Amino acid sequence: MSNRPVRNMPILGAVVALAAGMLVALTPAPAHAAAGATLPFTSVEAEAATTTGSTVGPDHTQGTLASEASGRRAVRLNSGQRVEFTVPRAADAVNVAYNVPDGQSGSLDVYVNGAKLAKTLPVTSQYSYVDTGWIAGSRTHHFFANSRLLLDRNVQAGDKVAFQATGVQVTVDVADFEQAAAPATRPAGSVSVTDRGADPSGRGDSTQAFREAVSAARGGVVWIPPGEYRLTSALGGVQNVTLQGAGHWHSVVRSSRFIDQSSSAGNVHIKDFAVIGEVTERVDSQPDNFVNGSLGPNSSVSGMWLQHLKVGLWLTGNNDNLVVENNRILDTTADGLNLNGTAKGVRVRNNFLRNQGDDSLAMWSLNAPNTQSSFENNTISQPNLANGIAIYGGTDITVKDNLIADTNALGSGIAISNQKFLDPFHPLAGTITVSGNTLVRTGAMNLNWNHPMGALRVDSYDSAIEAQVRITGTTITDSPYSAFEFVSGSGRGYAARNITVDGATVTRTGTVVVQAETQGAATFRGVTATGVGSAGVYNCPYPSGSGPFTVTDGGGNSGWNSTWSDCSTWPEPGQGNPDPDPDRNLARGRPATATGSQDVYTPGRAVDGDANSYWESANHAFPQDLTVDLGSSQAVRRLVLKLPPQAVWQARTQTLSVQGSTDGSAYTTVLAARDYRFDPATGNTVTVNLPSGPGLRHLRLHVTGNTGWPAAQFSEVEAYLS
Repeated sequence: MSNRPVRNMPILGAVVALAAGMLVALTPAPAHAAAGATLPFTSVEAEAATTTGSTVGPDHTQGTLASEASGRRAVRLNSGQRVEFTVPRAADAVNVAYNVPDGQSGSLDVYVNGAKLAKTLPVTSQYSYVDTGWIAGSRTHHFFANSRLLLDRNVQAGDKVAFQATGVQVTVDVADFEQAAAPATRPAGSVSVTDRGADPSGRGDSTQAFREAVSAARGGVVWIPPGEYRLTSALGGVQNVTLQGAGHWHSVVRSSRFIDQSSSAGNVHIKDFAVIGEVTERVDSQPDNFVNGSLGPNSSVSGMWLQHLKVGLWLTGNNDNLVVENNRILDTTADGLNLNGTAKGVRVRNNFLRNQGDDSLAMWSLNAPNTQSSFENNTISQPNLANGIAIYGGTDITVKDNLIADTNALGSGIAISNQKFLDPFHPLAGTITVSGNTLVRTGAMNLNWNHPMGALRVDSYDSAIEAQVRITGTTITDSPYSAFEFVSGSGRGYAARNITVDGATVTRTGTVVVQAETQGAATFRGVTATGVGSAGVYNCPYPSGSGPFTVTDGGGNSGWNSTWSDCSTWPEPGQGNPDPDPDRNLARGRPATATGSQDVYTPGRAVDGDANSYWESANHAFPQDLTVDLGSSQAVRRLVLKLPPQAVWQARTQTLSVQGSTDGSAYTTVLAARDYRFDPATGNTVTVNLPSGPGLRHLRLHVTGNTGWPAAQFSEVEAYLS
């Protein structure tokens, strides 16, 4: 979520994988053999088609049209220009993701093998250009929308389908080709909405007819025949009933609020029709959702097409054992689906989501924890504000075998977070399983932090991570920034710990593989990386002195053993590690630890760049150690040790030796013990010259005495290459 609360078909065919900017059809495979949903359509990128227009992108910059496009590229058509697709499979229907300039509408002419169809494809900016000024860091977004068309004829693989702009500029992103199933027939014994007076032409208000059918069919089926039905207000009291259409290409409900109820006895099954709304802005106080509230236990939603709503499903109350599967959720101004607390045993699987204005799929454990629930085998493309999948708190949650591509702003591909937004919030607990997910071009710049978010983020935002976070079998490709990020997004330095990362493949990451920005620890095993843009690890916990982030090499890792050397700067994509600067203080801002501290005088105060703050060890307990992790092996030749410069800090002598280590466990003496006099008359500063020799990563000051106070004391420990 984006720093806010939001208020109130069996699918068979080709597996679709996103690679190298193009959706590529793969051979059908058994369930769960690959990440993502098994989909009934095949997508083709416009930039891979033949065109007389121009290509826009690639661009990851928030607020640009290309940044929200699939693969970060699209094709712009001026009037009279066209884009021609080679049909990848037998089909009789197409859906096109497009953009038109703000305030404009029009249509695309459609050609099949050179013959112009009588039908046109409508395009409009009505549902685009959304502004959410109350969300910090957001800009105008939601540039694309989707428009679909039954071709009224069959086309075969290799045939040509072209779209030509007429009178309005259109940017085409991607086309989905599919064979639409024939309309289903009415189930025996069902109650038809038309029998209760519903108007299938879409001209009349069918709200009351739907309500009467739901009431009459209790324990049975409400049948929604082929046609278009207009509802002007939401249904309530829906329980122990099935609402079934003839297929989402044939039975269409026009409504921005379909079900709005706080409770239900359950056994509600909604399937095989479309609900298309008229939501053009995001108003969080309005329940402009397909489902707002509860369907009750043992319910299901399947085979639906949900479009132009604020949220697809905003689920509160009792939804135990709900199954949401085989749906398409497009063009929502906020989340695609949000389990908003109390969810137990919910399964969200095999869905396709595109162009969400917030988290595509989210679990938010508000009021009560979500427990034993999962997001599995979903395909998510182009969430343009926030994350592909976000888990905010909850107990024993699973995120498995999902395919996520092209996050744009303020989010990651997957976020595992203790960001609470509101109370009462229930933090992560039990085991959080993140397994078999594929992330393509995910991660984004966060303007609120002024630094990037990784493809997969573990965020101790409002409290430490106490759950066991198990990340396995992850594939990360073309992340514009980092692969794995560990952060306390509030800036308060809560620990991200109890984390393991096993069996990951990272390919062409823009900056680093591991972006560690808070205290904590993670163990990595079998993580291989190629095409790393800057360095293997950025390890700079914030706030300075809050504690280290320990990266444990569990074996089998390769391609990312270097560390970004300068915590005062952020790596830029493809920048590479900066050349050593002999005048740069290598210790500033680095993780610092000590054998003990007195009161608030913690180790981080010795590396915070402020000579007026200081570390003080436990009193009357010599010897004492202060250790600074420089992040990588450095040929340190000079130390500058400081105490506060004020005269009240009277002259004193500290006895210390300098030790060094490359691994943080085995230390050797770099410089033997001797006395060093600190005197405010000379700035309370001591320079320690070190002999030449092997580089060291972990610098330790071993203090055995202090004539001015019964403890070790330093306000700054500075390390230089010369």
